[in-house]
Amino acid sequence: MAQTGSVTKAVIPVAGLGTRFLPATKAVPKALVPIVDKPAIQYVVEEAASAGLRDCILITDDRADAIAAHFSPDPELEEALQAKGKTEALADVQAPTKLAQMHYVRQAEALGLGHAVLCAADTVGDEPFAVMLGDDLIGADETLLAKMIQARNKYGGTIIALMEVPADQVSAYGVAAFKPTDDADVVAVTDLIEKPDVHEAPSNWIIIGRYVCDPAIFGVLRETTPGRGGEIQLTDALRTLAVADRSENADGGGVHGVLFRGQRFDTGNKLDFLHTTVEFATSRPDLAADFVPWLKEYVSTLD
Repeated sequence: MAQTGSVTKAVIPVAGLGTRFLPATKAVPKALVPIVDKPAIQYVVEEAASAGLRDCILITDDRADAIAAHFSPDPELEEALQAKGKTEALADVQAPTKLAQMHYVRQAEALGLGHAVLCAADTVGDEPFAVMLGDDLIGADETLLAKMIQARNKYGGTIIALMEVPADQVSAYGVAAFKPTDDADVVAVTDLIEKPDVHEAPSNWIIIGRYVCDPAIFGVLRETTPGRGGEIQLTDALRTLAVADRSENADGGGVHGVLFRGQRFDTGNKLDFLHTTVEFATSRPDLAADFVPWLKEYVSTLD
């Protein structure tokens, strides 16, 4: 039976140390590292806002103040920009303060993604919510999150985003086993396997960093034992919901997947971060006219 509670909140974990980007992330949270001229976290909050989510709950560490400052008004800076007639820069500074109501919840220990989501339980309450990972950026023209919310309204339970990758890449991700539904782009998930051997993977559709979770996930997470690295894995809790008999798990509602075939940008490592930065820059009308010819000429000089 479909469960139609409105999805209005997004949980966005940003407490990671960003060790792959040291020393840049020694003093600056990874979420604030810019892609061109906008912090990665802002792209995620913009995506949430465009899908109609009004509240963003950021799961942070002790460096939350810097992130909160980005999404808060800065009267002194704004007055200075106004006085100098820098109206475009003023609009850019004010834009993130108007996206959503921001909430900050501290994760005292880095005990895994599942634990980070569980930290939001009191703030979320007994209603469905999105989980959005900051290392995965979705193309600005995509409507993935809106489609996932629609799937939640129709099927209930929890909805995950699935993306097809070459078979030799599946061992780096959580992989789904599933069966079709009446909707071509929605599947019923029957199992989830974290980082399987390439020969044991049930498919080559991986879980990417977008979820719409039933609040039942909190109860499952509280009972989930630590997995890889001694951390509480969200995938393990999702698997519990996916494999449980529906009649015995009425509150959970099972797990469905939305098959995503659009643009996804991974910023979790240096190489993919550079790919993302170049792709974003070449798609910017204010930059592309000068940047693309330079890039072509530069690349032509390389061995």
